[in-house]
Amino acid sequence: MKKSLLKVAAIGSAVVLLAACGSSDSGSGDGSAAPGGSAYAGPVGAGEGTLNVLAWPGYAEDGSTDPAVDWVSPFEEATGCQVNVKVFATSNEAFTLFQSGQYDVVSASGDASLRMVYGNLVQPVNTGLVPNYADILPELKNQPWNTVGETNYGVPHGRGANLLLYPTKDYPTAPDSWAEMFEADSPLKGQVAPYGDAIYIADAAVYLMATQPDLGIKNPYALDQTQFDAAIALLEQQKPLVAYYWGDLVKQGQDIANGTVKQSQGWQLTANFTNSSTPGAVGSVKPKEGTTGWSDTWMVKKDTKSINCSYLWLDHVASPEVQAQIAEYFGEAPANIKACDLTKNANHCEEFHASESDYWDDVWYWTTPTEACLDGRTDVKCVTYDEWVKAWSSLTAA
Repeated sequence: MKKSLLKVAAIGSAVVLLAACGSSDSGSGDGSAAPGGSAYAGPVGAGEGTLNVLAWPGYAEDGSTDPAVDWVSPFEEATGCQVNVKVFATSNEAFTLFQSGQYDVVSASGDASLRMVYGNLVQPVNTGLVPNYADILPELKNQPWNTVGETNYGVPHGRGANLLLYPTKDYPTAPDSWAEMFEADSPLKGQVAPYGDAIYIADAAVYLMATQPDLGIKNPYALDQTQFDAAIALLEQQKPLVAYYWGDLVKQGQDIANGTVKQSQGWQLTANFTNSSTPGAVGSVKPKEGTTGWSDTWMVKKDTKSINCSYLWLDHVASPEVQAQIAEYFGEAPANIKACDLTKNANHCEEFHASESDYWDDVWYWTTPTEACLDGRTDVKCVTYDEWVKAWSSLTAA
């Protein structure tokens, strides 16, 4: 795990800049019908020999990071598909890399998946050719970040919440609110670390949903201009509190552990990794206002020449055996609930709320903002992801 995280750390600063700059062709779309084309009819036959995988760190491990962590090699042996893995650190980096056409499959978070759909980069997925899809949690299927209309574009991978991380030595009682990360009277000036990506605007919107209900925000990814302006104003208010916008999760964890950063939005992975060397140093909690989160999707390049290897991979990573390994290694809830019987830590799924539907009620999974409001409104236009990126670039450059 450490080697994968250090790869993320090495590119962290560059990735934050990339996220701020965005792409000239984000493919965020206007909410019209998704690109056409038929899903692969099958049958899934012998692999073509090579599969190029673009993935979050910890999603496609081949034993090079840790010899004991390897679900790629068994796949290669079983299918004859030689897997080449490239990791990325943010969704913006994933989108830019996938545009190159070099990769057959990608583990896309919701803030990239619709960009890939509307950018005509991925193809519909025939879930009938993925036997393990039947055991994926129903609440992760047919969602706005993996399905457009009746067309499914991928297989759910897992899910997690973006949590409030804090140094336990400074908080005998865990904080229960995002307030000190946002409010002007916060005592934490220069001591908070927000996520360094435009999708963090949604975190401000989540806080406003709870604290300024008169704004009428119903979905943090469906912001009309007035609501969007309020979220940006809140982030401007936050700026005096910011130590830095994090992109290097190793540094983030270390700074929280030593108290340089008092509060940060981040992943359970960061707390787990830091606590592995400094036990109990970093605490994590889901605040009372709710939070953003992720439900990643395995997607297939539109014109891949390795369609059989791609489908074999989709089924492999959706299997309970592999889902258990990934969920435990990365630190998330598996999408295949059968994985819970196979984790080494018998309490893993309980700790990550895998089957607690109520826990996820106020977790807003990353979703690409589009002009057609995702909350169902038709009387206004919502601010697109392109505009989110422009506003974020202006905010963080000043």
